[in-house]
Amino acid sequence: MKKTIASIDFFSSLNEEHLTLLSSISTLHTYTKNYVVHYEKKVSSNLLFLTNGLAKAYKIDKHNNEVFLYYIHKNSILSEISNIKSKVLTSFSNIEIIEDAQVLSINYQKFYDYFLSKNLLCLEFADEVIKHSQYLQDLVNREFIFDSVAKVAMMIASDLDMFNKLKRHDISLILHIQPATLSRVLTRLKRNNIIDIIQGKIKIINYTALEAIYKDL
Repeated sequence: MKKTIASIDFFSSLNEEHLTLLSSISTLHTYTKNYVVHYEKKVSSNLLFLTNGLAKAYKIDKHNNEVFLYYIHKNSILSEISNIKSKVLTSFSNIEIIEDAQVLSINYQKFYDYFLSKNLLCLEFADEVIKHSQYLQDLVNREFIFDSVAKVAMMIASDLDMFNKLKRHDISLILHIQPATLSRVLTRLKRNNIIDIIQGKIKIINYTALEAIYKDL
């Protein structure tokens, strides 16, 4: 348990005594693909970290369609933090496991009493609030501001491994563009020597030019 916790960057500032204390209020769980860790608007008494595997955050719109928000990679926090003074966690979105995963679960009430109330890990919590704010900014840009070229450029630049792992059809669904549009955008980026496509996998040739496509907007 202590080794697992120590491997997570969020806890890198803790000493041996603190790690031992944190281990005493933590448990490890294994989940399989498609398991929903928590649902939006639900209150949780546990702080969750993804120690292995892959998850995604999404919401359901009024037409019962899934709206993709972002991916969560290993050694990242699963819980959504909006207020470091609260003693419970309320989820903004649904979190679903999409690759078999291991999750670290920490009793949040005790974590608050033992750490946050003593000004331990408060900076790390503030960083998480900022990170989730950035996720929402990216969502607004992706859904309402960016054209198809900017959407594709941002996804390639921000998470190339995931882009290459997903099927083109799934990428089109995430970005809310047609598969034919995605194909045309990739061809255009390759023609402009910004990316290369080798056996169906994307390789970035000019990262600065790729980033400029969406940042200039």
